Amino acid sequence: MAERIGFEGDLEPDEHYEGLRFAEATFGDAAAGGCHFLDCEFAGGSFGAGRLRKSRFTDVGMVQVRFVATDLAETGWQDTTLTGCALAGVQAFSAALRRVTFRGAKLDSVNFRSAAFTEVAFEDCVLRDVDFGGATLQKVSFAGCTLADVDFTNVSCTKVDLRGASLGITAGYGSLSGATIDSVQLVALAPYLARHLGLVVAD
Repeated sequence: MAERIGFEGDLEPDEHYEGLRFAEATFGDAAAGGCHFLDCEFAGGSFGAGRLRKSRFTDVGMVQVRFVATDLAETGWQDTTLTGCALAGVQAFSAALRRVTFRGAKLDSVNFRSAAFTEVAFEDCVLRDVDFGGATLQKVSFAGCTLADVDFTNVSCTKVDLRGASLGITAGYGSLSGATIDSVQLVALAPYLARHLGLVVAD
């Protein structure tokens, strides 16, 4: 694999960035919608209140990158790994993610409504106040993750694996059909599932 070239300067909208390394780059309020990042590496750095709507990330590696109040709506992600990254107050609705791995990441107040996830793995992540409402999840796993105040309302699940995760789900229990959970999770979810189904439990 060819050595990536260090990038300096500002991002521009609708640009094609290939084979570049973004080291500790800080993009505050960047207007870079419609870009394509191909075979790029992001090491450290941050996006603050940036606008990357409809951008694409293909064969990209991100390590310790922060996204704060960033517009990632309608973005496309493929063959990308995000390690130790933090996403806070991010708009990622209608995004499309395929063969993407979040590893040791923290997601806080992220809007994934109507997004499409295919072969996506969340590994040892913390997801707090994350909204998956209306999203499509196919072959998605959450091994070792902590979910807190996560919304699965109207989610479509196909081969979703929730085993090994701490499930703090606030809404959308009825949309978990097609997901796999373990026996410990079933016991924890039983009261909420009973309430959703209108069951009265009485001894």
